[in-house]
Amino acid sequence: MTAISIPAAVPLAAEILEPVPGLAGALALAVLLPGSGPIDRNGDARRLPLGIQRQLAEGLAARGIASVRWDKRGVGATGGDFLATGFHDLVDDALAVVDHAATLLAGAHLPIVVIGHSEGSAIAARILAERPAVAGGVLLSGYARSGLEVLRWQAQALQDQVPGLVRGILRLMRTDLEAQTEKNRQKILATTGDVARIGGARINARWHREFMAYDPTADLRSAPQPVLALGGEFDLQSPPEDTLLIATVRAAPTRSEVLDGLSHILRRQPAASLKDYRSDLRRPIDERIVPLIADWVDDTLSGRVV
Repeated sequence: MTAISIPAAVPLAAEILEPVPGLAGALALAVLLPGSGPIDRNGDARRLPLGIQRQLAEGLAARGIASVRWDKRGVGATGGDFLATGFHDLVDDALAVVDHAATLLAGAHLPIVVIGHSEGSAIAARILAERPAVAGGVLLSGYARSGLEVLRWQAQALQDQVPGLVRGILRLMRTDLEAQTEKNRQKILATTGDVARIGGARINARWHREFMAYDPTADLRSAPQPVLALGGEFDLQSPPEDTLLIATVRAAPTRSEVLDGLSHILRRQPAASLKDYRSDLRRPIDERIVPLIADWVDDTLSGRVV
């Protein structure tokens, strides 16, 4: 493991994990793009240690794939203000990582692949369109609609996750949870600053506006690289059907698969359940994920060099 600083609008504290015996023997270099929220290089938020990027990096290294991951702005060892950071700022940061990786690999003859989870899958779509020399992309728990439509889908999908007692109280209060969340989304869309207070909490308003406006479909359609899209049957945050939709909108080679029993956070569940997330964190990500990615990289990207 090598700690590095990546030049960007806000320098990014990052690290590279190389397989043994190092980059010279690697199959590829993966740029690991995390999901939404104040996520560090390991894929952890302060109260939600998902560990997705760390586990991907370690698993891929064991399969001969190097990786780079970093702390988001205002998180971990990276400076800046997380709440003031927009979605397009995160895209710019990811592009800076890809460009820096290409510089580090000059002469190494290694393909670069972007691997994005959730929000990171949308950022991966933008990178594939902006950097056609990148060899390929892996989309985990991704989507093929605007962020606004994703949030609306989430509101519907999560209705059944509200405890029965709470649902009863909401009915007594004549409160439509889906309508209330839509009202809050419209309030956010009406804001103009980087940060706003909605429902008494300070939120990253510019990120929300930009996230809701961006639909990765056009970028997925135009990107020339091969793509692997993996979704989960029990995903409650990204529509599982979008994983298969990604393949239908693309002209370039695309493999899409919805894995049975998989949740949004890449753990296996007996049934779709948001309340089990915290207990799920005590288990590693599903054992199918890394082999599927590594085999796809080996089969698809061999010889594709940035």
